[in-house]
Amino acid sequence: MKNDFQNWSDVRVFLAVFRKGSTLAASHALGVAQPTVARRIEALEHQLGLILFERDNRGFRPTEAARSLLPHAEVLEAAASELAKNADSLSRPRPIRITAFSANFSPRVTQVFSEFSTLHPEVRFEFLPGVKTLDLSAGEADIALRITASEPDQNLICRKISTARFTLYGAPAYAKKHGLPRSPEEMQGHSFVTFERTGMHFQFREWLLRQISPEQIVMSFSEIELMDAAIRAGHGLGVMNLKLAEADERAGTLIRCFEPPEEMSAQHMILISPDAYRRPEVKAFTKFFGPRYAAIFR
Repeated sequence: MKNDFQNWSDVRVFLAVFRKGSTLAASHALGVAQPTVARRIEALEHQLGLILFERDNRGFRPTEAARSLLPHAEVLEAAASELAKNADSLSRPRPIRITAFSANFSPRVTQVFSEFSTLHPEVRFEFLPGVKTLDLSAGEADIALRITASEPDQNLICRKISTARFTLYGAPAYAKKHGLPRSPEEMQGHSFVTFERTGMHFQFREWLLRQISPEQIVMSFSEIELMDAAIRAGHGLGVMNLKLAEADERAGTLIRCFEPPEEMSAQHMILISPDAYRRPEVKAFTKFFGPRYAAIFR
């Protein structure tokens, strides 16, 4: 067909001449030479089989055909602008979404994020603290810092950081009033606080209930931070991570009851969504963050 339209870029030239009224003014707006603008208009007219502009000493005057085509050309212009805007948005690094228990975002860990941001200021982070296990495969997060006793999803990229160990802790106020058990066999007669949330599995509560009767649990919290605060306040004994409790242990604000039972060990891992790992910024961050994060837990 004679008017088989093929060169989409000529729409931009057509609109510039239509709006500016001359090839000279259009060339200034487009940043190209005037002869180039004139040639593109002639080529477009030839391709469409239409006269789009009447030429005279006053410039280029749109014909009725040009005015009829104007709305369609403006639709193409808007679509091209939207395409460019969306492409620009897609090409920019999206925030790296990281989920972890809130205590994992400690000052030392946060410092690693700051160091990476200094090297890569264009990369942004979105932190999703909480104990709920987000589904990386479903896109709920990109990276998880997770302590788990179960095997992780084999579809995820897994990096082991350390073996996390847990045991029973109490506060000096509790120890002064009730003493402390020195083995799991001595836990009868003591009071305990624990974590419980509907729909969530918490292996350490199950471990407690194998050692004690349910009546010994005097407080149960849906937030681990509240459970930890109750232990520190002396309301009862509770299970805590050795690494997270070490500063309190050194300061004397928490007392370890006994050495960590082997069955309470868990794997501390970085889990990464394969889709997220294909993004250059996620891959670069993981290589930077992994060894530095692991060093904190050695």
